[in-house]
Amino acid sequence: MQFMSEAESARLVSHEMAFDAAREAMIAVVDDAVIFPAVIAHGSVPSNRFSVKSASTSAFAGLKVGSFWPGNGDIGLPRHNSLILLFDQEVGRVDWVIEAGAVNAYRTAAADAVAADVLARPDTSVLAIFGAGNQALYEAVAIARIRPIAEIRVVARDPAKADAFIAALARKGLMAAVADPETACRCADIVVTATPSRAPLFDADWIRPGTHIASMGSDAAGKQELPPALFDRAALFCDLPAQAVVMGDLQHFAGDRSRIVAIGDVLRGAAAGRTSPDQITVFDSSGIALQDLTIARKLIAARA
Repeated sequence: MQFMSEAESARLVSHEMAFDAAREAMIAVVDDAVIFPAVIAHGSVPSNRFSVKSASTSAFAGLKVGSFWPGNGDIGLPRHNSLILLFDQEVGRVDWVIEAGAVNAYRTAAADAVAADVLARPDTSVLAIFGAGNQALYEAVAIARIRPIAEIRVVARDPAKADAFIAALARKGLMAAVADPETACRCADIVVTATPSRAPLFDADWIRPGTHIASMGSDAAGKQELPPALFDRAALFCDLPAQAVVMGDLQHFAGDRSRIVAIGDVLRGAAAGRTSPDQITVFDSSGIALQDLTIARKLIAARA
């Protein structure tokens, strides 16, 4: 068994690597991959959550364990952690164990960017971000790599976190300002939600024609970031339809589920993405293990 530490995986990963891995994985989802049902669980204290997601292809198989311990921030530790296991396909033993806390943040943001690259308008310049936590920074940087983002509107409950987030964005060369939810939505070309919310964060009527919306925080039953009324006005996309309707934001969609399109089908040309400048598009990302396994293989290749 081979081991890659958090320090090493964080040193090797990049937004470029994550984007390539996410795109490759999204296509494999609709090609030869098998995605197994996610296990959502909690620690001894119910607020401490973890999930186990697994997948296989004809070439590799493995799983990702992701954890969220909300109290860790009070003791100076990351609230999110991630561990990836790749199996030896010949004998079934664990071949690689990779600590991937930072990698998971890159991978999550990359999925958002891959979808935005085919769904957001080319002239997109204003990004609204709901949330000012660790993930939000990765989301903003990943989106700014594939669209000419000139302004970022930050919606956050904690003013201190919002100020720290804006300062972190400035260090990345991205200009941002705090906004209330309605103002942020009404001026945005892209809206990204990266929160643990269990209720809609904004009103569907605040979203203007041509906007692309990405729900990145809804990854368990009961979570919700988007208003269901938005689904009736939008073209609907996700990483994995069967999972999105169980634990993604689309679990709250009561309409015709045949409208939900796997983003991998768009990437390989089997389905249409954005069809007009005025179309509203929604990408629901509940996270799939295949993205983690694919980026793990790229990390191993980069280490060699």
